[in-house]
Amino acid sequence: MSVDLDRTRPVWKQIAAIVAGRIEDGTYPVGTRVPSVVELSAEFEVASSTAQKVMAWLKSDGLVRSEVGLGTFVADRPADGGSR
Repeated sequence: MSVDLDRTRPVWKQIAAIVAGRIEDGTYPVGTRVPSVVELSAEFEVASSTAQKVMAWLKSDGLVRSEVGLGTFVADRPADGGSR
């Protein structure tokens, strides 16, 4: 799947919004693994540092949680959908 990103705006924010949207619409259900930094880099054709920034934001926003050696998974969310 090809995604056209607006290169005049911060790319990491656009990717973070896409992944957050996938979490919210159930594409990535609670408890399932989300794409790794390498997978995000390949899908969106961005540097790994950009994908790392996306993952850091998703973690800080409480959308995902990491398990050492296993990967990053969709976190349980409050029923109200959080503070977003």
